[in-house]
Amino acid sequence: MDTNGTNRDLGVELTNELPFLRRYARALTGAQDSGDRYALATLEAIVADPSMIPSHQRVKIGLFRTFHGIWASAGAPIDTQDEIADLLEARAQWRLQHLTANTREVLLLHTVEGFSIDEIAAITNLSNDEVTELHARALADMGEMVTGDVLIIEDEGIIAMDLKSIVSTMGHTVVDIARTCDEAIAKGKAKAPDLILADIQLADRSSGIDAVNALLQALGDRPVIFITAFPERLLTGDRPEPAFLITKPYVEEQVRAAVSQAMFFATTQHLSEPA
Repeated sequence: MDTNGTNRDLGVELTNELPFLRRYARALTGAQDSGDRYALATLEAIVADPSMIPSHQRVKIGLFRTFHGIWASAGAPIDTQDEIADLLEARAQWRLQHLTANTREVLLLHTVEGFSIDEIAAITNLSNDEVTELHARALADMGEMVTGDVLIIEDEGIIAMDLKSIVSTMGHTVVDIARTCDEAIAKGKAKAPDLILADIQLADRSSGIDAVNALLQALGDRPVIFITAFPERLLTGDRPEPAFLITKPYVEEQVRAAVSQAMFFATTQHLSEPA
């Protein structure tokens, strides 16, 4: 029973919040496997000691706070005890080492997961002033990140142009915009992008997921950001799952944060590295 005198089913609430923790963990690591390892470790810690989420605390905050305790003790965004298996993670590891500590966490918690400054302070065990400063630093760091080519798969013209404007002002090049699955595959193969930004449901009722899977099979691994009004439908535990996900309706800051984070994991060699 919580402090308001109502019963709380911790297991049910954890189940409801788990998809969002996994989304966050994957955005930090850039891969499903490594992100899920952190999420699993978090659940195991809570099962072993449910008091880690006090009855007065919102379950989502307690869940993310427990995750951050494990994350901080691990000391690295990718499990360095395992061999880095591919170029995707190796490049990510190099870039992450050059970022100001904690800026990515604060940026994602605020812009993607929607936590307030007070809530982020509780999750990360930092002061409000420290969180505010880190968020400002993260926004500044975004302007110094790598840039590359982006393919937008979006059937709504206004949204497509809005996404193009946001991405272009960040210094990236939008190589094309596709409205259907077949069009996306053709355009992606014609000009291989460094990043794919894809809606789920396209104009002819075709699937953005199918388009992305076909492009990844043809072009090799590269970061993908999916846009959907129902993120929980893509975070079910089935494979493959997206590491980066924007929930509709989105705001510009969410897009900027997701694109910047995803670009850490781009694999092509012609990206513009910081001087």
